[in-house]
Amino acid sequence: MKDKQIAVVTGGTGFVGSHLVDLLLDKGYEVRCITRKSSDLKWLQGKDIKIFDCGLHNKEELKKIIKDADYIFHVAGVVKSKTKEGYFKGNVETTRTLIEAALESGAKLKRFLVVSSQTVTGPSYDGKPVNEETECKPITTYGRSKLEEEKLVLSFKDKLPITICRAPAVYGERDTEIFIYFKTFSKGLTTTIGFNEKKLSLIHVLDLVNGFYLAATNDIAIGKIYFISSEEFYTWPQINNITSEIIGKKPIVINVPHILVYTIAAVAQFAAMFSSKPATLNIEKAKDITQQYWICDTSKAVRELGYHQKISIEEGIKRTINWYKEMKWI
Repeated sequence: MKDKQIAVVTGGTGFVGSHLVDLLLDKGYEVRCITRKSSDLKWLQGKDIKIFDCGLHNKEELKKIIKDADYIFHVAGVVKSKTKEGYFKGNVETTRTLIEAALESGAKLKRFLVVSSQTVTGPSYDGKPVNEETECKPITTYGRSKLEEEKLVLSFKDKLPITICRAPAVYGERDTEIFIYFKTFSKGLTTTIGFNEKKLSLIHVLDLVNGFYLAATNDIAIGKIYFISSEEFYTWPQINNITSEIIGKKPIVINVPHILVYTIAAVAQFAAMFSSKPATLNIEKAKDITQQYWICDTSKAVRELGYHQKISIEEGIKRTINWYKEMKWI
């Protein structure tokens, strides 16, 4: 008889994954993190976890790690790549290897939870939030790769107790992406994209990982997809006002027309051809950020899992900024 339930986490070194690791430790799980030899372990240091640096392509090693596990939380994925192959290898083929390892290991899993993205459906074109029934029309290669990952996972739902959770834009302590917004803001500057009012779903990372946990531990979720998101939708002027109040600065707001966003993205993408790393802003990212509505409906998760957004946008931004200040990032 095991002392603790065992949870295997991929992507545990990252922003979202490291918070999930913290939650699982708080819940009393034995946590095993699958990392790469090149992974930065700073968010996992000093924690009572087991680290296996075999990556997600070594099926034989994965089978050993998984064989007595109760849960797999597959958070890892490729969000930036210079090639289509990079996205599909990092989001589809690694998932295939993990699924095969789980099946071949003989593990009696209670859940195999896969973290997906709102980019799978694409934006809302009519101002109504997308939901689990919305036809998927991803507008980027990343979104298309995550959709293929979902299809792959669902094809094994008769063999594994799978659940898929789709996340919208995420912010919070340890984040390095939306952090750029807060860093620029703290210097007295911010930008708005285009001239139409944009609405988005935006979730604090602690609410997100709590949603993952609820989905993984509730039998009703087996074989299903859920949006785990904020129950409210936000506009950038609203976010700016809250940030301004917390930071204590009224920034200069620069309005950037969509055409200029695409121009900057094209230049950055061209420059990245001569770099080993992909551009943060490229043509596909420009497509993403110029959409008017990135909003999703959480009512299925609320109804079936008892999920609720607990951290308001005001509280979430305040604790995030305070953490950045404590870490001397801003």
